[in-house]
Amino acid sequence: QVSLAESGGGSVQAGGSLRLSCAASGDTYSNPCMGWFRQAPGKEREGVAAIYIGGGRPFYADSVNDRFTISEDSAKNAVSLEMNNLRPEDTAVYYCAAWPYGCHLVRERIPASAHWGQGTQVNVSS
Repeated sequence: QVSLAESGGGSVQAGGSLRLSCAASGDTYSNPCMGWFRQAPGKEREGVAAIYIGGGRPFYADSVNDRFTISEDSAKNAVSLEMNNLRPEDTAVYYCAAWPYGCHLVRERIPASAHWGQGTQVNVSS
């Protein structure tokens, strides 16, 4: 089992920046892929970015590529998401997730075996 504690989020105007952080505890060894998904009102949850804890290339959804940057800290079992040039369409609840393999899945589907954080709200006004 993995527990995920998120922090960050909030409200910002379009073009602004926010940073999300997520720290994992528990069986992090078996769940080395960590990332972020988001869900806007009335929409399905979608992948944003993911990275392998301990190194490796990051994966991004096309909608956030070149605006968002995910980073990892293996010593803390943590990931952060730096979000720049935010747009109103980025408004959503952002969920931290950890799963066993296939960090690239963040671009394709919700990993079936993912563990989830409680979510943190991001609001971007125009």
